[in-house]
Amino acid sequence: MPDSLPPDSAGIVTPQALHFAEPIKLACGQTLACHDLVIETYGTLNEDASNAVLICHALSGHHHAAGYHSADDKKPGWWDSCIGPGKPIDTSRFFVVSLNNLGGCNGSTGPSSINPATGMAYGPDFPVITVQDWVHSQALLADRLGIQCWAAVVGGSLGGMQALQWSLTYPDRLRHAIVIASTPRLTAQNIAFNEVARKAITSDPAFHGGRYYDLNTIPRQGLMLARMVGHITYLSDASMGEKFGRDLRDQAYKFGYDAEFQVESYLRYQGERFSESFDANTYLLMTKALDYFDPAYESGDDLAKALAVARCEFLVLSFSTDWRFTPARSKELVNAMIAARKRVSYAEIDAPWGHDAFLIPTPRYTEVFTAYLDRVAREVGV
Repeated sequence: MPDSLPPDSAGIVTPQALHFAEPIKLACGQTLACHDLVIETYGTLNEDASNAVLICHALSGHHHAAGYHSADDKKPGWWDSCIGPGKPIDTSRFFVVSLNNLGGCNGSTGPSSINPATGMAYGPDFPVITVQDWVHSQALLADRLGIQCWAAVVGGSLGGMQALQWSLTYPDRLRHAIVIASTPRLTAQNIAFNEVARKAITSDPAFHGGRYYDLNTIPRQGLMLARMVGHITYLSDASMGEKFGRDLRDQAYKFGYDAEFQVESYLRYQGERFSESFDANTYLLMTKALDYFDPAYESGDDLAKALAVARCEFLVLSFSTDWRFTPARSKELVNAMIAARKRVSYAEIDAPWGHDAFLIPTPRYTEVFTAYLDRVAREVGV
């Protein structure tokens, strides 16, 4: 971190752990008697609590979306490029709430948490979670914070699914849903990628049926492989080619199976780093939540019919080289919104970075995002 904070930084922020004693019924039929959520907030809630914005994270995300935890931090939060004074989600105007979802591994109740019924880590006994479950827990969070209606619910990728689900489950509790680099449901190919990742984890001898905590180990190789597979889908062919090409680490073939190409070395590094920071059981949960998300399922596969209950306005953004959740998937969502007679704005951003482009502040993306949220701010009088 620089010696002095940038003027557009959310500053030094402190996570908060909130305990919810009330039971929460889950889509799988199980009930959690109580749970904790870890959150961060940026900015100030105004008197009538009308300027609150909820940030929903993607698969490997967490509550630390902006600012720094201490003066020693080398990197800010994962969406710092978009959250802060003068940034698209302007913390001088909005009160921004970011959380680690239920089932996460960054402080919120999840598989690595202690099950009060057994005194041991939940492990594989932690119930399967859906996007709708997350939205219900986020509504409890809003109640705790005194927020009756969000000015906007915002998310990219899996976070965008949560923003969309908010518009269906609690249509009176948000003014705007901002759905970025997302999809109304996974394709068979996307489900297949998730299954390969899960199989890599569950096949690791150190997985022990999900009870690796009890043996003081982790399925490191499985997590590493899962992350490598996932990471490939987050990047575009063009961005990988520009960054690595066919460059060799030592400028000569070794005629072996070690990492010889720079892209191999990069993927191994990403996988190893991820395996040290993320929980395997949480990875399984998150990918299943992705697979199950399908708001049209209970409406006879009619997405427009499912959207009929929504009352908010929508901004949908896609990226030209995103082949994980292609622009065609966003257009499918937009067309269903139009058919349901909803107010929706849409932009496809030309960006070379694939699915990860939603994390990168390209000028066109920033302009569209800023302009829309500026209108949201004017609506709520901030």
